[in-house]
Amino acid sequence: CSARDERVLPQTFVDYDENPREYMLSAVNTVVDIHTRVSDLYSTPHNQIAEQLRLSIEAIKERQESELINNREYGLLNNVAPAQRITTRNGPPTPDDLDELISRVWKQPAFFLAHPLAIAAFGRECTRRGVPPPTVSMFGSQFLTWRGLPLVPSDKLRIENGKTNILLLRTGQARQGVVGLYQPNLPGEQSLGLSVRFMGINPKAIASYLVSLYCSLAVLTDDAVGVLEGVEVDKFHVYNYG
Repeated sequence: CSARDERVLPQTFVDYDENPREYMLSAVNTVVDIHTRVSDLYSTPHNQIAEQLRLSIEAIKERQESELINNREYGLLNNVAPAQRITTRNGPPTPDDLDELISRVWKQPAFFLAHPLAIAAFGRECTRRGVPPPTVSMFGSQFLTWRGLPLVPSDKLRIENGKTNILLLRTGQARQGVVGLYQPNLPGEQSLGLSVRFMGINPKAIASYLVSLYCSLAVLTDDAVGVLEGVEVDKFHVYNYG
């Protein structure tokens, strides 16, 4: 609080990091070869070049999803602060475990990220306690929620020895959350960080296209992401109604 006299005000400064972390964009590349005979003769009703590029791009985006989660340098699982890591109480993911995770990422959390089997395990624990989680409609599909936060499935969260992890994220630069990094204005840009370039036709009449995706990820503050570790996905319950 300000004083009632004209005393000298305290001074301070922002202590910037002189050697901040640098993020390198990771590249995912592939070359799509299409014989011109195929594209000339079989492009009705479906354009062969467009369809084969579409399938290749989908495969690259699957790889991108895996890298954003598991990459040793910038992946989410490897950038969670020690204070933001918790373990389950009894193995399976319970409502109490997810509440504990919310207490670590309590400033405007966006969503949980979990393997589909982990979401199913959480649903079983909710059913056992008589608190079935509500659902929300997003992108034309129904998602389970907990405390109003959707549980988004991703099979890129690995399962090892019947155990996996559940992430909780805050997203966006304005919220000091998790943000994706990409290179804008690429030659042949198709979408953010994704480009397709024609490489030419070789003497065997095969046309080649270079598909490149550049991506990375940054966690702006430690409390932007938390992880629930040791989540068991293979525990089931038997109900007797006799």
